[in-house]
Amino acid sequence: MGEEEPVTPVVPAHAALNLRRAALVAIGLGIAALAVLIPVGHALAGAFVLVGLAGGWVDVLAMQRSVARFSTGEHGGKRVFIGAVFIRLGVFTLFALAIAYLVQPDGLGVVAGLALFQILMVSTASVPVFKELRKA
Repeated sequence: MGEEEPVTPVVPAHAALNLRRAALVAIGLGIAALAVLIPVGHALAGAFVLVGLAGGWVDVLAMQRSVARFSTGEHGGKRVFIGAVFIRLGVFTLFALAIAYLVQPDGLGVVAGLALFQILMVSTASVPVFKELRKA
């Protein structure tokens, strides 16, 4: 009777590809934000947009890994999974709101960057679905 090998959590290839696409577009948006905001005297806002975009990427990466762990049964159950989701979202939200409050008005760039990244993720995940629906 052999020991069972642990199941390694794996993020599906299409999810990893969507995150990679969103990251590439986010880099372009971050550069564009800097190009627009530096000349108008808000370089710090541009930097905070970059921080928000990076934070969005980290959040989605952590979510993908968390879902992969949960799917293998390694995560400890639904309650633990849901608790981890709320903690992660709470930390990101508190961080963004703290920066927005402490560094007014440029700190709002963090919130804008987080929102932009979420829009990017929804867009990059939706495009293949819409293409598939057109074929049908």
